[in-house]
Amino acid sequence: MLTPQEFVADLFNPALSFLPKALFVALLSSAVCGVIGCYVVLRGMAFIGDAVAHAVFPGLAVAFVVGGNLVLGGAVAGVLTAVAVAVFAQNRRLREDSVIGVFFVAAFALGIVIISRSPGYSGSLQQFLFGSITGIPDEDLVVVAVSTVALLLVAFLLHKEFVAVTLDRESARALGLPVFALDLALYVMVSIAVVISVQTIGNILVLALLVTPAATARLLTDRLGVMMLLAPLLGSASALIGLYLSWSIDLPTGGTIVLVATAFFLLAWTLAPRHGLLARLAQRRRPTDLALVGGEPT
Repeated sequence: MLTPQEFVADLFNPALSFLPKALFVALLSSAVCGVIGCYVVLRGMAFIGDAVAHAVFPGLAVAFVVGGNLVLGGAVAGVLTAVAVAVFAQNRRLREDSVIGVFFVAAFALGIVIISRSPGYSGSLQQFLFGSITGIPDEDLVVVAVSTVALLLVAFLLHKEFVAVTLDRESARALGLPVFALDLALYVMVSIAVVISVQTIGNILVLALLVTPAATARLLTDRLGVMMLLAPLLGSASALIGLYLSWSIDLPTGGTIVLVATAFFLLAWTLAPRHGLLARLAQRRRPTDLALVGGEPT
């Protein structure tokens, strides 16, 4: 197994130029997913995140077949599907999750059909489903960086509105907030965040990067501002440690990053100061202990 010093040396090795690019994309995607994931976790939108991961697939497939930019192709597909869901969900005869199930699964099926018509079908599908972090082209670095900055800027500008809709949709609507437009904006942001991350850990595992760090941060704090700082930090730490372990032990990069993030979640679930398992067990014992002390004869 490589030592951390050897890993750093490999990052600066000109013969391994793909490694720092992989780390750069992994850190950016983890950071932006950590921020956007906070809204996803607070609103209970994990299913939507998973559905968006399927929705971007046809765009990725088309971009691959025609030799275009994967990030832009996936973003276009995700945004178009998100708009379709937002529009069709206005029909009160159908629940939103039903519309999401119809459109996002259909989009994924379309992606499979498209990619099956391209040369090297098996290898291409594996790249999309499980990621190919060591094969990211240089032009994607710019797209990922610009997309990350844009998403974080929009999240900052619309933060109060997103929080209002998250806490109470009806009150937000009564206050005159454009709830439909905010929902659409959040769907689009989730779509772009997913596209950025697909190359890092693949279409199947991308939901973990969106949800797990945010859920971990939720266990560690009751304050939204702190949560939105912790989530990208936890995601970035998972990406760094996961890339190091995968490179030094020859493990799949995406799967290793997700397992590291899951380990952080399990640690928080057990050891979080207020909401961890041990803390909750201690809180349950206190009333019993006080009762015993109060019932002792003087």
